[in-house]
Amino acid sequence: MKLTRRTFLLSSATAAAGAVLTSRMLAINRSTLVSAYPFTLGIASGDPTSDGVVLWTRLAPHPLEPGGGMPIKSVDVGWQVSEDESFERVVAKGTANATPQWGHSVHVEVAGLRPDRWYWYRFKSCGELSTIGRTRTLPIVGSDPDRLRFAFVSCQKYEMGYYTAYEHLAREDHDLVFHLGDYIYEKEDSSQAVRPHHQPECTTLDGYRARYAVGKCDPHLQAAHASAPWIVTWDDHEVNNDYANAVSEPANRYTAEEFLVRRAAAYQAYYEHMPLRRSSLPSGADMLIYRRFNFGQLAEFSVLDTRQYRTDQPCGGDTVPPCDGELDPAATIMGSRQRDWLFNGLNQSTAGWNVLAQQVQMARVDFTAGPDLSIDMDKWAGYEQERRLLLRRFRDQPVENAVVLTGDSHENWANELVPHFDDPKAKPVAVELMGTSISSGGDGEDKPEYLESLLADNPFIKYHNNERGYVHCEITPDSWRTDFRTVPYISRPDAPVLTRASFMIESGHSKLNRL
Repeated sequence: MKLTRRTFLLSSATAAAGAVLTSRMLAINRSTLVSAYPFTLGIASGDPTSDGVVLWTRLAPHPLEPGGGMPIKSVDVGWQVSEDESFERVVAKGTANATPQWGHSVHVEVAGLRPDRWYWYRFKSCGELSTIGRTRTLPIVGSDPDRLRFAFVSCQKYEMGYYTAYEHLAREDHDLVFHLGDYIYEKEDSSQAVRPHHQPECTTLDGYRARYAVGKCDPHLQAAHASAPWIVTWDDHEVNNDYANAVSEPANRYTAEEFLVRRAAAYQAYYEHMPLRRSSLPSGADMLIYRRFNFGQLAEFSVLDTRQYRTDQPCGGDTVPPCDGELDPAATIMGSRQRDWLFNGLNQSTAGWNVLAQQVQMARVDFTAGPDLSIDMDKWAGYEQERRLLLRRFRDQPVENAVVLTGDSHENWANELVPHFDDPKAKPVAVELMGTSISSGGDGEDKPEYLESLLADNPFIKYHNNERGYVHCEITPDSWRTDFRTVPYISRPDAPVLTRASFMIESGHSKLNRL
């Protein structure tokens, strides 16, 4: 059967209708373990390879209670992977152990699948079946796929509005979805909350677990996770706003040792709720999340972590005039080990497109009109020497078709990146595509006059927009198309989706062409 969005949705509905009958055949009696449906947080897949993928779920019959309403004991969770949506051709199955130590989360690393094809998966536990998810494997290294479609998203502050963007994203046919950080926000409810979560600031493992549970109960987020495999990384709000390594915000709130206790709780909760491999299993306050993915020869994705290893932000960390710290050669946003890993990967890459999936703006934007200069020190511009080092590497290597994917700012941007932004004749060496938020910032608006003021001092900016949404990309060997998808409001549900702007990048040219 040809894979279409329609057949996927129909198959999911059919499977859900048959779940009650199938659950009667399961060996475990639900009443002996839990008192309600255990898959309230949905299912997900991620970190695909050419022969496998990670399957995720977390058992939580009462998701907002400590422990999710699960008993303090391990529980078996069955899983299946099928070549068809009716599960008549099951090709892999097994049983995973969900333990209370890891919040009864499950991370199944499926292997032995065929490359470059779609599969369907589901779980069963406590007398119940989960919904059905759709996932895929990557093409084998060295193959030449003719197309890749993916979306990237970031910044989903639950209380600020509805996840309408995910409703539309889930209906599109994406091979991959990238999440670039701020999956949760750690603070108490905003005074402008549209749908309050009624929780205090997250500082403990139970607090972080509860915050993830609030968001993951959203049906549109669950549908987006079930539609395709996700590749995730974090930013600051998964722990603490604007934190830098062991430095909290504000810096005097904790000692480094105290903050690392909080960071350990946040990292564990993040792992428990994401489709990540055992290689990312946290060890105390440390967790390896930078990693690499190849979509055949078409594209290589280097996923970065710009929070865990960075030095403290210079100049007070705000949007301010430059200071000596901004040019400190010892300042780093990546850390030396990750930087070496990235540069070695770029040196060895033979991919047609080389992509960095990361958190914060790489372009050095002057946010003050006129002759004065002010830059955001929490972004790459606060670590200017390392930023220049990377962009010079793009130029001098040279790195073929370098594209940077960015989240964080709650705005859409399209930037052409040059090694030194004070040189008006500098040739672009990469393109930066920045996605807006899913919900952070509330209802947005397009501001053409703001773009005009930005362009006067920042001619490398080719697009800016302040609405909510996601970014859709389609890559071929010859070109890269980007569509900025936005919704006009999120303060109430059911907003339509619009393609606000589209750009084309031609292979061999770091130039944004407006369509």
